[in-house]
Amino acid sequence: MATYKEAGVDIDAGEEAVRRIKGPVRETFTPGVLTEIGSFGGLFHLAASGAMRDPVLVSSIDGVGTKLKVATRVGKHDTIGEDLVNHCVNDIAVSGARPLFFLDYFATGSLRPDVFEAVVLGFAKACKANGCALIGGETAEMPDLYKTGDYDLAGCVIGIVERDSIVDGRDIEEGDVLLGVPSSGLHTNGYSLARKVLFDRYVAADTPEALGGASVGEALLRVHRSYLDSIQALIAEDLATGFSHVTGGGIEGNTRRVLPDGLDIAVDYSAWKRPGLFRLIQEVGEVPEEDMRRTFNLGVGLVAIVPAAKKARAKTVLGALGEPAFEIGRVVKADAA
Repeated sequence: MATYKEAGVDIDAGEEAVRRIKGPVRETFTPGVLTEIGSFGGLFHLAASGAMRDPVLVSSIDGVGTKLKVATRVGKHDTIGEDLVNHCVNDIAVSGARPLFFLDYFATGSLRPDVFEAVVLGFAKACKANGCALIGGETAEMPDLYKTGDYDLAGCVIGIVERDSIVDGRDIEEGDVLLGVPSSGLHTNGYSLARKVLFDRYVAADTPEALGGASVGEALLRVHRSYLDSIQALIAEDLATGFSHVTGGGIEGNTRRVLPDGLDIAVDYSAWKRPGLFRLIQEVGEVPEEDMRRTFNLGVGLVAIVPAAKKARAKTVLGALGEPAFEIGRVVKADAA
């Protein structure tokens, strides 16, 4: 006789994991949530999001890549969920949207309720901070696909924006200024390269001088920031013509995605001090500058594109939120970059 548990799937562990996270998940619920935890589908009443004349739904789905390997190496899983929520929220926020709800997918070889709980608490923390509900998720235990101790995550966010308030870059013009807003670290990109370079030289607890007292593990696990409040503040005063969430592809690769035809950007990489983590990766790994620029955010997690005449006000607005924005370049004609 064979049982499901003997095959590697522990239903009791799954039920215990769900029991642990019910309270924190319910605390993220907003007035629009119409279902309880455990429903087959999550119901959300759109009218509860506020009166809109012509609402448009905006969605994004993503993962956190091999940053998960760092979390497992360090044995710290309570921030990786924040990374995923904030990444997804930023991807819709740059269009002018605010998030309504988030759904997650957690897959593992052998479910550990303590790890699962820590990850979901991170989801819940970030959802509350971003004003969205953690409305549902899926947990899959697949011992034939994942090694013991390994897990993978994916998340999907749904947001909303008034159609005539969508920020799509169409108003970007030559001469607009690129304002950089600081990242907290690598965020969720470039970890395959960063891990190869740093863990060939250091263990997670090492504290290289370049990291200012932080350990390698701490520096690599710094939470991917949410820029929702900064973006909404600039939109409220009509200060930005476009935004770029700097992920894989770097500052240039991501910012070019929002430019109208005929325009390009000129980035001055000497305009800000590159954080120690990026300098360490480049020096230890002898990583070419071009690879650094295409792989990492280099300390700039968000680019706000603003008309030159509004630059000072935009900096003031961001400064009031504790964001020390700095000018990193300009929009130019495509043949002048």
